[in-house]
Amino acid sequence: MGSPGQVTNKISTMLAGVAAVAMLAAAPLAQAAWEPTKPVEFIVPAGTGGGADQMARLIQGIVVKHKLMKEPLIVVNKSGGAGAEGFLDVKNAKGEPHKIIVTLSNLFTTPLATGVPFNWRDMTPVSMMALDQFVLWVNAETPYKTAKEYLDAVKAAGPNKMKMGGTGSKQEDQILTVGLEKATGTKFIYVPFKGGGEVAVQLVGKHVDSSVNNPIEAVAQWRAGKLKALCVFDEKRLPYTAKVTETMAWGDVPTCKEAGVPTSYVMLRGIFMPPGVSKEQHDFFVDLLKKVRETPEWKDYMEKGAFNQTSMTGEDFKKWLGDAENLHKTLMKEAGFLAK
Repeated sequence: MGSPGQVTNKISTMLAGVAAVAMLAAAPLAQAAWEPTKPVEFIVPAGTGGGADQMARLIQGIVVKHKLMKEPLIVVNKSGGAGAEGFLDVKNAKGEPHKIIVTLSNLFTTPLATGVPFNWRDMTPVSMMALDQFVLWVNAETPYKTAKEYLDAVKAAGPNKMKMGGTGSKQEDQILTVGLEKATGTKFIYVPFKGGGEVAVQLVGKHVDSSVNNPIEAVAQWRAGKLKALCVFDEKRLPYTAKVTETMAWGDVPTCKEAGVPTSYVMLRGIFMPPGVSKEQHDFFVDLLKKVRETPEWKDYMEKGAFNQTSMTGEDFKKWLGDAENLHKTLMKEAGFLAK
């Protein structure tokens, strides 16, 4: 047997070892944040092939490729009632963390236009992923070099002579068209189509005189020299400098304000959860989507689609949503689109 001092040292060492083992055992418990325990339903409140659907399926692919989540992410399209079907599904899934939804500006326009009992506050905001742009397009064979030249021609032709093609009725494209009319004193015949791809084809075929398609919906026809991009409806030019056509990059397209057309409008691409989820469940998806935005696949998609890469979470996102809701209410009231 050693001296009392040696015994004390041995006991101290043993106790320290026991404490270290206890700490190691407890560490995983302390660090184990919430994560999904079954497949997560990813709702798209729109049809297949559109911008929201493309974004949801891209996120799904990135999550799988980079192993960002143990459980699968399953994309489900619920487009009924201009997206109301999807929104009401999430609203009614209180406390269900295995459900998320990608939103566009029909988050505001659908309840305002239809009176469906839904508001964005009925869900839990998670993250603004980006803002989608709108571009004023004309057929490449037209003589117009600037947006102002084209809109002067529309004004000269007189009310309801020129046709503006867009996706859907009382939705973003028509709201933007009304805003454009108010700002410039013009009056179009608005012609609704089922999707942005069809709108681009109709403009190439000269069945309409212009469109306000998202970049990704008309980029193929622009690259092919069939369409002309006159201006982008944002506060500043796009940051992309890689040439898309032989002579132009997205960054070469002036803002509509620069081109003498004082109108701007961008569209939300955001992710929400049902109401009543916990902070840990909410934080899991905030972190997941942050990781998605850091991948090369996401960055490539943002450039190809010429997105405004603004992202937000928390109180900043909620404030933006409140402001955007008020803007849509004003625009739709002026256009006579509010549900009676």
